[in-house]
Amino acid sequence: MQKIIFSLSLLFAVSTANSAESHMRPGLWEMTTTSGLLSLVPMIPPDQMQNLMNLAKQYGLDMPKINNGAATSQVCITQEMANQKIPTVLNQNQYGCDIKNAVQTGNDYKINLTCENTVLKGKGITEGIFTNPESFTGRTEFNGVVRGNPVNERAYTDGRWISEDCGTVKPFRDPR
Repeated sequence: MQKIIFSLSLLFAVSTANSAESHMRPGLWEMTTTSGLLSLVPMIPPDQMQNLMNLAKQYGLDMPKINNGAATSQVCITQEMANQKIPTVLNQNQYGCDIKNAVQTGNDYKINLTCENTVLKGKGITEGIFTNPESFTGRTEFNGVVRGNPVNERAYTDGRWISEDCGTVKPFRDPR
């Protein structure tokens, strides 16, 4: 269960980053996501934590630093990604979640998710605002069931642009 919840947290952080059509500056971004579930990370056994780190690597991400219920990571956003209204990773339905009513008005965005599969069932919403091309703030809510366990979670994500050069940070990619 923790693997899927953490995967959703990563997904939502990236979806928040990619949701602003041409209002986002490409390059290296720092993303900070806070949630109640992230505060449980210190309780994850080392072998499961290693599985989470491996999962993150499949998506081209390093495991974010998690401290006091907040995950901070660096993400490389390409020009192509910055131009997408709906992130490729969400559009490909890899978690069994369908996008409904993805709307962007100016710098505000909202995405509804409906998840119906054997592992994940429920509904979620991601919404936020780009205060300028170099920063955004948003929130995600998900209510449903993960592997039979009820989940009612909120996560808050803030992003800030750091540099045009991503350095060694690779762009997010679909592992398939």
